[in-house]
Amino acid sequence: MFRTLAAVGTALTLGAVAALSWPQPVKPNELQSDLGALYDGLKSAHIAFYANRTEAEYDALFKRTIARLNKPLSKYDAYLEFQKFAAFGNVAHASVNPPSDLFSQFRANGGKTFPIYLRIHDGITYVGEDYSGSDEIMPGDQILSLNGIDMATWLERTGVYVSADTPYIEHSLLEFRFPSYLWNELGGVDTFDLEIETIAGEQKSVTIDALNRAAQKLNGLGQSNGFMIDSNSRESRLLENGMAYLRPGPFYNFQNPSRSWDNSGFISFIDDAFEDFMAAGADTLIIDLRENPGGDNSFSDHMVAWIADKPFLFASEFLVRSSDEAEAANQARLDGNPDAAAGVSGLFAEKYKSTPRGEVFSFKLPESQPREGEQFEGDVYVLINRHSYSQAVNVAATFQDYGWGTIAGEPTSDFATTYGSTESFRLPNTGLTVIFPKAHIIRPSGDRVPGGVVPEVLIDSPIVPEAEDVVLSELIAHIRK
Repeated sequence: MFRTLAAVGTALTLGAVAALSWPQPVKPNELQSDLGALYDGLKSAHIAFYANRTEAEYDALFKRTIARLNKPLSKYDAYLEFQKFAAFGNVAHASVNPPSDLFSQFRANGGKTFPIYLRIHDGITYVGEDYSGSDEIMPGDQILSLNGIDMATWLERTGVYVSADTPYIEHSLLEFRFPSYLWNELGGVDTFDLEIETIAGEQKSVTIDALNRAAQKLNGLGQSNGFMIDSNSRESRLLENGMAYLRPGPFYNFQNPSRSWDNSGFISFIDDAFEDFMAAGADTLIIDLRENPGGDNSFSDHMVAWIADKPFLFASEFLVRSSDEAEAANQARLDGNPDAAAGVSGLFAEKYKSTPRGEVFSFKLPESQPREGEQFEGDVYVLINRHSYSQAVNVAATFQDYGWGTIAGEPTSDFATTYGSTESFRLPNTGLTVIFPKAHIIRPSGDRVPGGVVPEVLIDSPIVPEAEDVVLSELIAHIRK
């Protein structure tokens, strides 16, 4: 359903509307021009724009979308239309950045939202985290319908905003953002009518209130939604029977966002952890990449180097499409940092100049080396789940493909062989930023079929949250055997 922010505004409280900063409308001719720029830019720069959709399908979508852009829209509603267009290609790394996080702004100003975060398993929706305050709902209850519409339809309606290669990755992302995408569809409403099936098998109707952020936080106090991993944390500790546990956390500097790629603190943490493990005589290491958002290999390679027995690459091939858009993005980096000319950006600049537009060139990645001196030589297990993304997937694939570790947990939703290494360009009228993948990244094994990392030891994450880390406990029990 096509929705404008003006329509949403009628459903919001007057206080929330007054506090929000509504953008000036964008004229129809400007919207249509930007849609054309979006389409042309993706065709020019995307490494595999027609990988999952045909040109005829995209042309049909373009005609349908441009026909809807016949009246002024807010910049945010323009973003929604453009993001749905980009997401249509089913490639996770092709998207449009929102002009601002209007949903967060709405919540910060007292806006009321859906107070439940979903757990989606095999396309079935369950209550994951519950902040409703209702004693009729429990984590693990299945949600059958919302406002009289079955949940499969709601997943489809909200999924159009998600750039994702498969339903599996789409659903993994919806687990974080369903209330936001539901707000895109419904705006601010007062209540939600749910049909649920309890863990005991009882079906019942429940009406819950839409709640503001403060009320949801209050409902979350004093209750446990079960064991959860904090993705922004690093941990190392010794376990029993010669086992050690390492959760490296994000492969970027989350403690200091202004220095995101400063890896000095990460390197010290990793070195201290391995030195402690080896001093204690640990002969088995569990590296936990669950809930890991990824980052850069300048971080992760240092960890892998403690175990690697030969030079390694996170990708066997790195194939890049030459385009005006990619060259301009690379040049902007060089303009902002002249020293970058001596590094990878300088090499890319040479390739873009020598490669005709539209052609693909192979970019030779520098090999990473094993650590000099003492290394960890025990058995390694790498834990992953559906929320292991980006560089975390590359790390898991590296351990699996080089034979340096046993992978455990659930398959990653993000791909190891994938279309990635993103760049961006801007639309001329709205100024919205379009993200596109310039490269086809082939995992270390050389397997060119797009797909995630599949564990040798399959351990499902529980649908009903447990009080303790049952996945880690199951892996430890497996190792003991």
